[in-house]
Amino acid sequence: MFSEDQIISELPDADAARRFRDALPPKLLTRLRRDEGLYSDVLTLAAFSPLLSTTLLQNEEYFAWLGRQRSTSGGRSKEELLESLGRFSLTNSTLEPQLLFSRFRRRELIRIFLRDIRRLATVAEITDEISSLADAILESALVEARREMDKRFGQPLETDDKGRSRPADIAVVALGKLGSLELNYASDVDLLFVYSSDGMTAGGDREAVTNREYFTKLAQHIIKLVGEGRGEGAAYRVDMRLRPNGSLGALAMSLKDTVEYYRATARPWERQMLIRSRSSAGDAKTFRQFWDAVAPLIYDEETNVSAALAGVRASKESIDEIAKRKDSIDVKLSPGGIREIEFIAQALQIAHGGRDKWLRSSHTLIALSRLADRELITPKERAELSTAYDLLRRTEHILQMENGLQTHTLPSESAKRRLVAERVRFATGVRIEKELERSMKRVRKVFERVFDRDAPTEAAGKDFSKKTRTAEGDRSRSQLADLSPPFAAVLANAPKLAERVEQYRGEIEKLDIRGHIFERLEDSNDFRSRLDALRQEWTSIYTAIGLADLFEEISVDSSKSLQTALAEVSLDAAMQIVQLEMTEETPPPKIAVIALGKLGGQRLDFGSDLDIVLSYEPLENGQKDQQEYFSRAAELFITTLSSMTRSGSLYRLDLRLRPFGSKGLSIISTPVFADYMQNTAAIWELLAFVKARGINSGVHLDSSGAKALETSIREIVYSRGGSLSVEELRSNTLSVREALRKRKATARTGVLDIKYDEGGMLDVYFAMRFLQLRDGILDDERDRSTPNTLSKLFEAGSISKEDLDALVNGHSFLSSIDHAIRLCVGRSTRLPVADSAAMARIVARSKHASPARLLEDLTIHRMAIRDAYDSILK
Repeated sequence: MFSEDQIISELPDADAARRFRDALPPKLLTRLRRDEGLYSDVLTLAAFSPLLSTTLLQNEEYFAWLGRQRSTSGGRSKEELLESLGRFSLTNSTLEPQLLFSRFRRRELIRIFLRDIRRLATVAEITDEISSLADAILESALVEARREMDKRFGQPLETDDKGRSRPADIAVVALGKLGSLELNYASDVDLLFVYSSDGMTAGGDREAVTNREYFTKLAQHIIKLVGEGRGEGAAYRVDMRLRPNGSLGALAMSLKDTVEYYRATARPWERQMLIRSRSSAGDAKTFRQFWDAVAPLIYDEETNVSAALAGVRASKESIDEIAKRKDSIDVKLSPGGIREIEFIAQALQIAHGGRDKWLRSSHTLIALSRLADRELITPKERAELSTAYDLLRRTEHILQMENGLQTHTLPSESAKRRLVAERVRFATGVRIEKELERSMKRVRKVFERVFDRDAPTEAAGKDFSKKTRTAEGDRSRSQLADLSPPFAAVLANAPKLAERVEQYRGEIEKLDIRGHIFERLEDSNDFRSRLDALRQEWTSIYTAIGLADLFEEISVDSSKSLQTALAEVSLDAAMQIVQLEMTEETPPPKIAVIALGKLGGQRLDFGSDLDIVLSYEPLENGQKDQQEYFSRAAELFITTLSSMTRSGSLYRLDLRLRPFGSKGLSIISTPVFADYMQNTAAIWELLAFVKARGINSGVHLDSSGAKALETSIREIVYSRGGSLSVEELRSNTLSVREALRKRKATARTGVLDIKYDEGGMLDVYFAMRFLQLRDGILDDERDRSTPNTLSKLFEAGSISKEDLDALVNGHSFLSSIDHAIRLCVGRSTRLPVADSAAMARIVARSKHASPARLLEDLTIHRMAIRDAYDSILK
């Protein structure tokens, strides 16, 4: 039963939540009380952040916006945030750009911080999204600034190698936390502006200036747009002190001059700083040229390990002098703080990254994982550093989001300190009074070990090449790289998995996938370690399947069946992890999973998304907060399967086929699901759900509920499909197929899309599903494959022998090419015709005589598929 007073009383600052509630306009309060989940969320925000509660009260439209955001899961990419910013600017067209950027950032932080304190994302995902938000704002500011500069001076030009004039470009290079995708809520953004080449602007009727002047003024304008406040404060504080020559240096420099500075003039700490550099906005090509030139200056094969560590320690000691002047714990700068974890990673990267390029990662957690894989730190040290990093960063987030200030220091007043402790406990489950000190001591111990006793580290560095043998045994790494760069990269990135991969590969068709995964989970005692254990075991099994498939030790059908089994076990394991995380809940949640797409057809392939829909059976006690309860379980379930941790991620989850699409909830009850399918679902959704399959092989998932829901959905889909006129079903099928083709159409030459182009796999799928709905032909539960279903359609008289042969043979051919692309190139539906090396691998795998012969056969099959598609649907 929903209890407002109980929810407030359990919050870390109940008084702040009550003040917020009392300040809400009566009509808004009434609406919020009808949406229990949203109301609980905004009260929680008020208990953590006076800054965000004030923002909400000043912008009543944000409540409805936040309510819509709750129905979507996961973070936002830079591209998605740019789209959001575009929509925000349209509805706030009267705002000056500075104010627009500031308000947009503040609004998005409401959503991100809510995910943070609700533990719906890892620290890495939160900081990644905060960084993507900064990237989007910087990209938009760059577009605005270029428009203004071009208007004043004309386009900047440079000369290519053949003396031809072409536009010059600029890279906005992120450094520091933004550079490593670890930005916090109140960080400065450290930037470099690097333009491609000197030259002059086009001028014309306008004043022509040098490229140096143009790009300097461009940089000034970007800094003004994002870094100068207009009443409500700036979007960001822009820090340019890390540029060449510091505060005395030019704001923008040419690529040539910038590289020369780092080659001849820069001090060691300036090169160290470039470890965490990347392209934030602007021209990615210019940044790649910059990075290719400076990387050898950062990572030197001849680096003396002792000297490298000593240089980094000298930088750290200057920071320690600042920390000594503080009376309270500084989670960033105090001994054992965030900065020491970063310096451990960076020092070992500098010391060993020249000889081992794989160590060159800008992200702290990824770097620690790779250092452990190379045995430069122990697994225990990696676990301690990663756990400490998580706690320190979440504590830092809570400190900063109280008032939006760049602070890292715990308050000295006891009442304020207790409040911080309560907020951290609510958001992390950790009591920081003791755990923070314990974690920082562990970090300090590792720091002293790395910097004071380097001999074991150097020995490990010299011997690293012996530890990178792959599971390929007597087959060389170069041979594996020639056959399949994706799987060669997996083994190179995780050499310690090689022995287990080889063991599993030898018994792959009899491998107890469930037993191995659940056995690994038994040895883990918290959420983070369970995520890592699941990812490590999954990677071992997935790679073993890939190698067995690559070297033709198993059939393609067997490979896809094993991958399907691995996915189903992973779903069940994820559900167990959720239940262990929600141990205080009674009863523990159980989710029904409906699979669609390749998983629904039991033919999952390498790199496939998992197309799923989540549902739950309402609890018998009828409690009103069931939706909130299962939504929490669903978010944890999604996070477990798809979030990125130091051990990687498992699957990309595609939930877009859920009821109401992107506007729908991440999970709904089975009665609501059935009602939607009966009364609301569009015809294109009926076509998609022809392949619906309940995952009923698990122990922790709601297997019986999934099977019952599958039966219910099938009855509704075929009942509604049978009631449609043939013409209505045909026109809708043609319409959605053409829409998908246009949406995925590419203007690039040298690329063929074997799924979306005419005569591609979607022609087969849509023709088949149209016939199944028209004639009521269900999939065979024992064999849901496309060839088997097409054969059933032929036996029922739904399809001619000529069309059957065209679709079966064409699908078989396209599937073999699709599988070869996934195995030998990576996840893609596009045939890389212009990439000769990739084409050679695909040709060899698919047993064609030459690329020309493959393309000839492809053309013949596509034409036959399209003719059959037209015969059936037109």
